[in-house]
Amino acid sequence: MTQSPNLARLSAAGVSVWLDDLSRDLLQSGKLQRLIDTRSVVGVTTNPSTFERALTHGRTYDAQLAGLTARGIDLETAVRTAITDDVRAACDVLRPQWEASDGVDGRVSIEVDPSLAHDTDATVAQAVELSKIVDRPNVFIKIPATAAGLPAITAALAKGVSVNVTLIFSVQRHRAVMNAYLAGIEAARHAGADLSQIHSVASLFVSRVDTEVDKRLEAIGTDEALALRGQAGVANARLAYAAYRQVFEAEPRYAALRAAGARVQRPLWASTGVKNTAYPDTMYVTELVAPNTVSTIPEATLEAVAERGVTADDNVTGKATQAHEAVDRLTAVGIDLPDVFVVLEHEGVSKFASSWSRALQR
Repeated sequence: MTQSPNLARLSAAGVSVWLDDLSRDLLQSGKLQRLIDTRSVVGVTTNPSTFERALTHGRTYDAQLAGLTARGIDLETAVRTAITDDVRAACDVLRPQWEASDGVDGRVSIEVDPSLAHDTDATVAQAVELSKIVDRPNVFIKIPATAAGLPAITAALAKGVSVNVTLIFSVQRHRAVMNAYLAGIEAARHAGADLSQIHSVASLFVSRVDTEVDKRLEAIGTDEALALRGQAGVANARLAYAAYRQVFEAEPRYAALRAAGARVQRPLWASTGVKNTAYPDTMYVTELVAPNTVSTIPEATLEAVAERGVTADDNVTGKATQAHEAVDRLTAVGIDLPDVFVVLEHEGVSKFASSWSRALQR
């Protein structure tokens, strides 16, 4: 099998391609392996919505769940068992990519219960528990970047748990996440841990930013406002990348940790599926090409990039000024970006909690 040239080019530019999906059908049919072999996929992310779709469509999980509940296991534990079984199996499929990349890729993410998003101690406890249940070195535990999630990120990393920080919307929160990461690595170093074995990514959501901002621009309705549609998400991500470079390439705090074996916390572009059909269906992938990043891509978008995605070597580095100007124009027409980010975080937590609840009611 040969790799798609477009996706191979994306990988060569320093973008790790991770599939934004997981199900037992994907594993049992061999499709995940085919995507690895032909679409440059080197990782997988999941979230409660992913597993809601997997559990409520078809009958793939019926026998396992029936067997578990027949043994007196409650439904929530049974569902969690099925999910962790899938994640463990996906980790095994991606083990060669994990080994080839020295632990950077070949990762599979599983999220803590979203109902714990505002409970630091419970989040840490479940992060440690999930890591032990999956019992694979290439698992990532997803923790949301809520106010309560930030100290949980630090505590989990300090215990040696590799973390995918999810639901980041603003550059300000991204900076707080990077600070939480560095604090966790510092604590792990103090405890004598091998820092090279602790990894993390910071997942910045992209298309959801445009969805909310565009709605507000259309409500304003002026020609000036309407001309700014579809610009906020990419500009925000480019500013986040500039912040990442400042922290991990210029500031002395990370330099001291790097000397002790610590890894960078890579930026990850999440929510890359285009919600507005007026926009190119590859835009959140092809407009965010930069070294040492991850792009989590739904299968439909992955195929679109394979067919017609034109990628640059790097179209993010050095564009912070341009991104700042785009943000200034949005502010000038009346977009309250801090409020946008608050709304998106609240909606993100709520949607994931609802998806998890529906998955338990299958």
